[in-house]
Amino acid sequence: MVADTGIFIEHLRAKDKLSTTLYKIADSAEVFLSAVTLYELHMGATTPEKKKDVTVITESFTILPFTDDVARKAAAIYHVLRTRNQMIEFRDIFIAATCLVHDLPIVTLNKKHFKRIDDLKILR
Repeated sequence: MVADTGIFIEHLRAKDKLSTTLYKIADSAEVFLSAVTLYELHMGATTPEKKKDVTVITESFTILPFTDDVARKAAAIYHVLRTRNQMIEFRDIFIAATCLVHDLPIVTLNKKHFKRIDDLKILR
């Protein structure tokens, strides 16, 4: 499964790490991280402490790259959503495309946006 950015943010902000979605799924299946999520997490890390926290929390996950295939799939998703007048944030499109290219479900706290994408399996 691919963990969406919000799953990591929830964990980083939580006082009780054992209650987070990331903690609960970490041992149940192989969890991947999109390169776009890695970007979003580092983009939001505005202090040296936060940068260290992001590095520590992400270093054990396999990063799925933003490839040519992901770019093409993202463009196709964009056109479908635009035609339906159901646009979502472009980074969410990139993350969804990564999931679809790798045939992996997404675990997210943001089902509202991701459910608009055809054939994307959503967990949680």
